[in-house]
Amino acid sequence: MVLIIGLGNPGAQYARTRHNVGFDVVEILAARNGIELNKSRMKAKIGEGRIGNERVVIAQPQTYMNLSGESVTQLVNWYKPEADKMLVVYDDLDLPFGRVRIRPKGSAGTHNGMRNIIALLGRDDFPRLRVGIGRPPEHWDIKDFVTSGFQTAEEKKTAFQAYLFAAECIETFVKEGFSRAQQFASTQPSDFGNREGT
Repeated sequence: MVLIIGLGNPGAQYARTRHNVGFDVVEILAARNGIELNKSRMKAKIGEGRIGNERVVIAQPQTYMNLSGESVTQLVNWYKPEADKMLVVYDDLDLPFGRVRIRPKGSAGTHNGMRNIIALLGRDDFPRLRVGIGRPPEHWDIKDFVTSGFQTAEEKKTAFQAYLFAAECIETFVKEGFSRAQQFASTQPSDFGNREGT
């Protein structure tokens, strides 16, 4: 069993914003694989199904971003995934817009949702997939930036392409393991990350 957790904020006002990358990616993943996020428990929206031959649980914590660990600890305690069978998906200010990266473990960086997860789990030895949203211009407050949507048609197109690529990377992770997913991520077209997120 693989537990896939997409981070974001619940509520219509946060839909399709930069900080909800994790929600958007796992929704695309679920749709591609016929999985409905139709259960509510452990402070999360949950869908269960299969990707290839592997059973998967896809979750969207509903605690708001900075308290994501409250849901994730419950999910981990209930489903008990092996450390390498859990993947957290989220946005990253420190990656160029549209760039996808997958890592086997590590710190939270500047991401408050991941900080809360690591603090409450008491460990950071689990894979995570990050999608770059880029840095805001000087006149933008970071909080305002991450809770804003993509403005132009080109930005929206790039974001969707990045989310689709991220979903394909997760499918590779589920079916073939971390190393193959990392190799897949490295094939992302070079024009990703050459644009700003605003």
